[in-house]
Amino acid sequence: MLRVGGLTRLSASDYPGKLAAVVFCQGCAWRCGYCHNPELQPARGKAELPWTRVVSFLERRRGLLDAVVFSGGEPTLQASLREAMQEVKAMGFLVGLHTAGMVPRRLAEVLPLVDWVGMDVKAPFEEHERVTGARGSARRARASLRLLRASGVACELHTVSRAGSAPGRAPA
Repeated sequence: MLRVGGLTRLSASDYPGKLAAVVFCQGCAWRCGYCHNPELQPARGKAELPWTRVVSFLERRRGLLDAVVFSGGEPTLQASLREAMQEVKAMGFLVGLHTAGMVPRRLAEVLPLVDWVGMDVKAPFEEHERVTGARGSARRARASLRLLRASGVACELHTVSRAGSAPGRAPA
């Protein structure tokens, strides 16, 4: 079952040009100093939302929302991500994904289900491990970026300044 740390019921900015709900997946293995969702870093959250409640909410929003975006934390850390996306897709929603490219293998599994991806590039690759606090993070992010570009899925790359504090958006 997907571990959900939060839910935004309506967003006009998390999926370009669409009204979306945002499912915040619990857990992140990276420790970026500028993280805007630090409460989602632990694998288990203090106040997790049962996936069944999220599905119930989405069923009531058919025809009102266009998309569901899986964000985090880092959604690709969860083995149940594919099944959750399949369930959302079967309800008729577009599927969006916010990822930092942490788990390329899982990204490859879900890309056929995804309609749009926003990928956070945490830092220039030569500085990536220093920013994330995780060995091999640059290698994994690069591999995920290659997968994303080869997939043909619509995407945006989200970047931060060299100071690591000012978010920015750049189309891929």
